[in-house]
Amino acid sequence: MQIGIGAGGPIRGRRVAVTGLGAVTCCGVGVEALWDGLVHPTVVGGVVRGYEPTDWFGPKEMRQLDRFAQLSMVAADQAVGAAGDLAVDPAKAGVVFATGVGGFETLATQVGVYNEKGPDRVSPRLVPMMMANAGAAGISMRFGWRGPSEVICTACAAGTHAIAAAARLVASGRCDVAIGGGSEASMHPVAMAAFSNMTALSSSGNSRPFDARRDGFVMTEGAAALVLEDWDRAVARGATIFAELAGAASTADAHHITAPAPDGSGAVACMELALVDAGIGLSEVGHINAHGTSTPLNDLAEARAITKVFGESGPLVTSTKGVTGHGLAAAGAIEAVAAVLTIDRATIPPTAGYAEPDPEITIPIVHGEPLPWDPSAVLSNSFGFGGHNGCLVLLPPG
Repeated sequence: MQIGIGAGGPIRGRRVAVTGLGAVTCCGVGVEALWDGLVHPTVVGGVVRGYEPTDWFGPKEMRQLDRFAQLSMVAADQAVGAAGDLAVDPAKAGVVFATGVGGFETLATQVGVYNEKGPDRVSPRLVPMMMANAGAAGISMRFGWRGPSEVICTACAAGTHAIAAAARLVASGRCDVAIGGGSEASMHPVAMAAFSNMTALSSSGNSRPFDARRDGFVMTEGAAALVLEDWDRAVARGATIFAELAGAASTADAHHITAPAPDGSGAVACMELALVDAGIGLSEVGHINAHGTSTPLNDLAEARAITKVFGESGPLVTSTKGVTGHGLAAAGAIEAVAAVLTIDRATIPPTAGYAEPDPEITIPIVHGEPLPWDPSAVLSNSFGFGGHNGCLVLLPPG
């Protein structure tokens, strides 16, 4: 991963190890629930199954935390727990966490209180519960980490961007350990109505990435987190290293507030820059965890972009959104966890919901059954409203 350009060319930073994973998704609470849901598809989006706030928070915390912040902290708890004894200097430990809209549920509820009962009844907790940085702040306070604690808010690319930013904190030496991830809990009826009225949601209730019948995405909520650590430090303490985060990139379409650039040019540039950042070539990429939302425009643009970068016989492609649905800012983080598991389990999950090929989409899509593979470099793509593009490059440990 590069940390700058000097007189002699690119300056490479410290290697970044992935040493902890956490996930709270529609498949259930925990990384194992996510993986089981991906390889044995039975659910499609929706609320987090099996999550009980009382398992993680006391009564006072539950009153003071919006659901998105709760999910942020639970995912981070799991990731830190999986990482083992970090024993990190709090000043050298950071958090970069993403959300698309923050505490929307709290905001919508309190607007209703204002309209029905008047200003005196609005909760004094409204602002700290709705603010987008509440999740990142909650994680920092939970662990007592005093390094950077920041939030990224780039719609559906935010989770990926947050992981990339956290990784550069480690690569640059600013932090020895950082948590990167994203969270979203905005399935309030007002938000659902807005997405429905803009015809972004599937009218059939099905998530069918890259399929000829795709008609929109299925909403979900959730969160995911990665513990990112200086490689040499992780090796020295005997940590389990799941993968190396070797590169990342970010670009903008500069095209439209919701629609992607039809030719996929922004996505093309993002994938190419990520590979340069990682210092690897096209032939080294074996798998792409696609953004694959199940919307007509997104999937076609992304498929065109992948073909432009890799040619007709490019890497194996899957979209986990056939199971997880679309979690907005949480999506990229959930998919990054899935990409790491794809390496760790030497298996590529199928693209659930895919059955009828679209003649305009020629990328090799994994579908039907999980596919065993010899892990190599994996790209994890995210493309968000506003034309925000993000891409991560993950490598097998070694």
